[in-house]
Amino acid sequence: MYYSVSIHHPAPGKREELIASMHRYGAAITGAPGLVSVNTLHDAEQDVLMGLAIWESEAAFQASVHLAREAVADDPFDEWEAEPVLGFRLTEA
Repeated sequence: MYYSVSIHHPAPGKREELIASMHRYGAAITGAPGLVSVNTLHDAEQDVLMGLAIWESEAAFQASVHLAREAVADDPFDEWEAEPVLGFRLTEA
């Protein structure tokens, strides 16, 4: 399995816009070959959002991730994010 994780810190008052963007990202890859699941998760205590996409392989991720990135290419992340996004591409150890 291959895991794509992104950690987002919404700017004040921008959580809903950021969640909508994350949902567009996920919708763009839903049904892609090799995608197991895509999720938008929220930690209410820390007001942190996490995007989690689980793929069968890195090759499957590489073949379709451009669709997700294109879906949010024009989103104003510089306005919506309070901190830089942390991105992780993980494999099982």
